[in-house]
Amino acid sequence: MSDDALMPDQSPDWDIPVPYIRRTHEWYNALGYGNPYRYAQYAEVPFTAPSKPLSASRVALLTTAAPFDPEKGPQGAGAPYNAAAKFYRMYTGDTSIDHDLRVSHVGIDRGYITDDANTWFPLPALRRAAVSGRIGEVSPRFIGVPTNRSQRHTIDVDCPEILAALRADRVDVAVLVANCPVCHQTMSLTARYLEANGIPTVVMGAAKDIVETCGVARFLFSDFPLGNAAARPHDAASQDSTLGLALGLLESAIAPRTTLQNPLRWASGPQWRLDYLNLSRLTPAEIAERRAANDRIKQVAQGVRDATLAGQQPG
Repeated sequence: MSDDALMPDQSPDWDIPVPYIRRTHEWYNALGYGNPYRYAQYAEVPFTAPSKPLSASRVALLTTAAPFDPEKGPQGAGAPYNAAAKFYRMYTGDTSIDHDLRVSHVGIDRGYITDDANTWFPLPALRRAAVSGRIGEVSPRFIGVPTNRSQRHTIDVDCPEILAALRADRVDVAVLVANCPVCHQTMSLTARYLEANGIPTVVMGAAKDIVETCGVARFLFSDFPLGNAAARPHDAASQDSTLGLALGLLESAIAPRTTLQNPLRWASGPQWRLDYLNLSRLTPAEIAERRAANDRIKQVAQGVRDATLAGQQPG
């Protein structure tokens, strides 16, 4: 047997973090779009150390999930990507009550999204952390962070508004939970901006390459399908343990670009990696259908974005 032969207890060569940047570039190239999107990439990373213990800190939760609106079509578990449900302006919500937030994002494998919002919106776990004394308190508002492909718009328009809201709420540290590929970039850019302006952050995500290419102060990496960065579905223990790792990282990191990997594995095994934007499983006709569907989606999203940025309510 050769030295590099697979041992019986070894994982297959594809059982590694999904290379989302490469997969998305290959996918859109196959659909016929040239000029691949350039993900944010920075060499220097801002870093702010917490000024007080977490047990005395006010913690904010930032999400890219959208409030459910029944008038905007299917948005639940198993629903296709719904561009009409996107939002393009920051919103806030009362953390003392429950909210129905959905992740109808592009680039997420819908087969791995369940009806358990705790996998992408860990507000209940954060409340439990406050009750137990792990954190001082939850900020009175959570922040809905809009996902924009325009990095300049995120940095120049969205980030200052987010920072102002956090300062108004006297936030000490922030937890940012990402969902789709562009969400990971958006949350990374937001975390960088907050760190540069004195607010320590931790990003909870599943797209390791996107976050680390952008460069953040602290990153809790869960090797789960996109949309599940905060927990495994219907697994209360994983909700608390995953948030606990993120909170611990806020305390333990001594320098930027500190990544901690969640030791939990996806409950049904690693095969989900083979499903993500897998061109080998599509015929040329199916690829053409995906291109046509993507063009329709882009038109809807552009209409929502234009109406939102014009200060109107999309129809």
